[in-house]
Amino acid sequence: MTSTSWPVNIGSAARRSGISAKMVRHYESLGLLPRVARTDSGYRQYTEADVHTLQFIKRGRDLGFSMAEIAELVGLWHNRKRASANVKRIAQRHLDELAQRIEAMQAMQRSLASLLDHCHGDERPDCPILDDLAGHCC
Repeated sequence: MTSTSWPVNIGSAARRSGISAKMVRHYESLGLLPRVARTDSGYRQYTEADVHTLQFIKRGRDLGFSMAEIAELVGLWHNRKRASANVKRIAQRHLDELAQRIEAMQAMQRSLASLLDHCHGDERPDCPILDDLAGHCC
């Protein structure tokens, strides 16, 4: 592995964090990154800490946290006087929301499976799937 000379440009910061340069700019515009330094010609310069923050944000997105939740988590991550209870509260709320969405998707899966079971899938025009979608269920 080669050593890195910091700061790096936006392309390098994007590659190192696993996100696009467009998303780097977006996260910066949302205030998730502290104001990054710029060269005299206006090019952004990212520090190792900036890239680490971008990796943190990406991991949060990979876990499905909202941008508002990630903003809170980034703030807590940088606050050494934080209470872990605040972090746990955010994560628990997100887990509860995920469980609700999974339950709703499982209900959709069961409904669709039932409709598929009732559809003959032959040359006849009758179709319980279309009837259900039209609100004329069995």
